[in-house]
Amino acid sequence: MATDIQSHFQWPAIFGGAAVAAGVSLTLNAFGAGIGLAAVSTDPSWREASSVTWLVGGAFLLFIAIISFAVGGYVSARMRERLSLDGAESEFRDGMHGLATWGVAIVLGALIALGAAMAAKPSAAAGGNPAASTTAETLLAAELDTMFRTGKVIDDLNYRRAEAGRILLTANGKNGVSNPDRRYLTTITGIVLNVPEAEATARVNDAITQSKDALHRARVAAVLQAFFVAAALLVGAVISWYAATEGGKDREAGASHFWDLHRRRV
Repeated sequence: MATDIQSHFQWPAIFGGAAVAAGVSLTLNAFGAGIGLAAVSTDPSWREASSVTWLVGGAFLLFIAIISFAVGGYVSARMRERLSLDGAESEFRDGMHGLATWGVAIVLGALIALGAAMAAKPSAAAGGNPAASTTAETLLAAELDTMFRTGKVIDDLNYRRAEAGRILLTANGKNGVSNPDRRYLTTITGIVLNVPEAEATARVNDAITQSKDALHRARVAAVLQAFFVAAALLVGAVISWYAATEGGKDREAGASHFWDLHRRRV
């Protein structure tokens, strides 16, 4: 006896729900960024925010996940074909549909973020260095500075600021800023500002102390950001599953809670 075999996944509905979820998320994230509630930000001043601001930003990120994945999960289940199955199996398949929508929506969001990052990334110079060279400049900048350091200070304020910044990044390390680096910073500070050695030393010590505190706060902010994102995505998976099961029930019943409520009011 032949049986009507239903597809476990109907990808058009899944991609449709994922697109809706990504669109809602992008819209709410843009709104949050506009009013200062973005929990994930590349702004250096973000790490200076208070704990309350971090928590509010994290709560808003959770809100975005709940709304976007709820809408996406519901749409994906509601737009698939009806299932001639018992209630428990139909609910399970709808839930898996919502979970697949959650995964596709995350991939779409990651691709959008990657595309934005690539668009914002400055293009290579006409001579163009290889990608390996760019990676080395990023990972081994401090070592390259040390290797090419001379007794003369390069007459380029932008380079000096960048080099000093790379040295100060070691302030939060296990050994902190080394004595040779401290002396070098004192020397270039004295030359740039034309101040006595004692004042230059005091400025360098203050900068190292402030840098260590700023780097610590930045690390805490990064951990909180990672936690907020992971929590929001995990909650989004649960919400997408639940919303898809509700969408499946409405699909099988040929009804919609929203439209039924609207009819009652009319």
